[in-house]
Amino acid sequence: MKSFLSVTENVSHLASKGKRLDNRGLTDYRGPITVETGVAKSAEGSARVQIGDTVVMAGVKMSLEKPYNDSPNEGGIMINVELVPMSSPEYEPGPPTMKAVEIARVTDRGIREAKAIDFKKLCVKEGELVWFISVDIVSINDSGNLFDAASMAAIAALKDTTFRPFNEKTGIVDYKGKTDQQLPILKEPLSVTVLKVNGSLMIDPLKAEEEACDSRLTIASDVKGTISAMQKGGDHTLTIDEVSTIVDIALEKAKFLREKLNTGIN
Repeated sequence: MKSFLSVTENVSHLASKGKRLDNRGLTDYRGPITVETGVAKSAEGSARVQIGDTVVMAGVKMSLEKPYNDSPNEGGIMINVELVPMSSPEYEPGPPTMKAVEIARVTDRGIREAKAIDFKKLCVKEGELVWFISVDIVSINDSGNLFDAASMAAIAALKDTTFRPFNEKTGIVDYKGKTDQQLPILKEPLSVTVLKVNGSLMIDPLKAEEEACDSRLTIASDVKGTISAMQKGGDHTLTIDEVSTIVDIALEKAKFLREKLNTGIN
């Protein structure tokens, strides 16, 4: 009697031979990869990113707030991720899932630890008034690899962001007006996620490949190849040699994603 492999078993079996479900190479991204900005007119900045069939949108809102006591002359940033039911049957309405929280934290850490934004230039009046940036990322269609798509969308939206006019005396922001002043962005860190499935290392996973993965490592790096964040996932360990190989893959593929980012925005 002929036995049939489950999808997860099939992914694992193919990975052991260096193959994938969709016949891509292990270190190939899906196509198309597109970046559109200015997609939400009510936001200070916005972007839509597509990697294969995975689609996410990011929107930026800015507000004038009182600074934190330990950084009276610096603004701040907060990143939120919402995985909505329309993007995958596994998501339900309600509080953020652990997956949403992890994607938000990894994206946030990559930007924050890279010192991608000059937060001191967001200070209006030291100790009293600074700009805070809120980035909301929403899954439109989850076909795998939300980590890389979310990171790319966040950076694209931040690059698209301009300040609103405001009254320095009252602190009132004119959310209907626009200025030409852009965010003081110093670096553009992008995340690349590498999975280990049955001994093989692969990027840009499909949903089925994510479910079959033994380990996962997401690495955020800037244009100079400086790493600002790393996040390990999965139940299995990675050897030092595997981590070294993953870093090399991530840095090389970040260059590829950055080209797509700049092409889409420019």
